[in-house]
Amino acid sequence: MQSAAVIAVIALPIYTKQAEYIIMDKYEQTKFYWEIDVPIFKNNVILKDLGIALGIPFGLLILILFIASGGDISASGIKYPLTLIGLLFIAGFLFIMVVYGGRYSAGYLIDKNGILNYTQKKQAKKNFIVNSLLIIIGLLSKRPSAAGAGLLAQTRQSVFIAWKSISKVKVYPKSRSIVVRGGFAEKIALFCNDDNFQMVSDIILSKFNVNGE
Repeated sequence: MQSAAVIAVIALPIYTKQAEYIIMDKYEQTKFYWEIDVPIFKNNVILKDLGIALGIPFGLLILILFIASGGDISASGIKYPLTLIGLLFIAGFLFIMVVYGGRYSAGYLIDKNGILNYTQKKQAKKNFIVNSLLIIIGLLSKRPSAAGAGLLAQTRQSVFIAWKSISKVKVYPKSRSIVVRGGFAEKIALFCNDDNFQMVSDIILSKFNVNGE
């Protein structure tokens, strides 16, 4: 993974129960942020989300086709949709590699209010173009689902979760990733580097514990 460009950091002690309030006292006066490019097809957290987002609907569709064909995947009526699904996956992979270079360009801001996850400016511009095209195509083709998907994707260019709203934190040391969940549909995946992973996880865990966990 490409190392993140840490723009501003603060030196904090490793988290312990005794250090919790030292962390809080220092942190209340400080904010910091970093940006990082994450390989989409090499990060387990991203792959898991992609598997859920794409695997469940397409998996159900394949299962329905399999049952409808009586278990014969070579049947002429099932070959075409299965081939189409395969081509869609390939097209999606090529699109991500060509347009985005196979990377998710994320940025993070942590302050006394909570965690902000945003898409870096260059990739945000590409997302705006793609999402706008999706909305226009959806409207012109009278497919509200496509237009809605584009609109929803555009609203997710930045996500903020307040400290008091955090309901679950999961840390993945191997990939230097932290997944934070808030209320309904509120989720931020923080991707760190070797230099700031311990610090970021310490701060988030201390805030999480202080807020009642």
